[in-house]
Amino acid sequence: MPEKPEVITVARQLKTKVLNKRIKSVDVYWNNIIAFPNVEEFKKGLYGKEIKDIKTRGKFLVFDLGEYSLLVHLRMEGKLFFRKIKEEIGKHEHVVFTFEDDEQMRFHDVRKFGKMHLLKSSEIDKVKPLVDLGYEYDDKRLTKEYLYQKIHKKNIPIKTVLLDQSIITGIGNIYDDEILFLSGISPYRESCKVTLKECNYIIDNTKTILDKAISLGGCTIRSFTSSEGVHGLFQNELYIHGKKDEECPKCKTRIEKVKIGGRGTYFCKNCQK
Repeated sequence: MPEKPEVITVARQLKTKVLNKRIKSVDVYWNNIIAFPNVEEFKKGLYGKEIKDIKTRGKFLVFDLGEYSLLVHLRMEGKLFFRKIKEEIGKHEHVVFTFEDDEQMRFHDVRKFGKMHLLKSSEIDKVKPLVDLGYEYDDKRLTKEYLYQKIHKKNIPIKTVLLDQSIITGIGNIYDDEILFLSGISPYRESCKVTLKECNYIIDNTKTILDKAISLGGCTIRSFTSSEGVHGLFQNELYIHGKKDEECPKCKTRIEKVKIGGRGTYFCKNCQK
């Protein structure tokens, strides 16, 4: 699933293609992708709207349409591709936005897990799904005290807690492993046993890793590419994720892969206490 750096990469690419374009029509071929409102209201609400900006919130793309905002969550394999109106609609192209210049933006999703919401812009931070999200990784309010207060009563693994989007939004499985490795914290450690000082390590390393990942376009892992197949390079910079049985870059101990909370987790049992 795309994480924060990948979603930012997609937003940047989309800006080069759709800013100031006006939507002429919307066709929906898989209704379950439209989370809110119903499909007919969704299509009607988008008619004639101009894309003024594209931002991100957590793992959501946020298309600024003025009075309204279109929220798109790519989930596991969602992608946005551009085609000419005369090109045949593909099997996995489930939502098609046609612009006044007859170019189309098509939402391609093999698994059909992606979701779209059309909401009033004045309400997007007051209602689901965005109201439940925590701070962005670069929010000044994300302090060691904030993180400590959020986790110090939880007795579940810190690995699992960092995936909780209501605390820090945008961190997914890949970057979770990298953050804990640089912080020297075992993914098994109960969150209530993470100290205030270690919370500071987590925040600092989150900012360092995500900033670098964003600068490199995120990771191209499994099926993720950004719009029109733009590949990220950060997978070449990963310390431990995806490197089972390779040597730890710090101590040369063999990197282990385990499952924590159902998620594949990579760590060094010597460096991460």
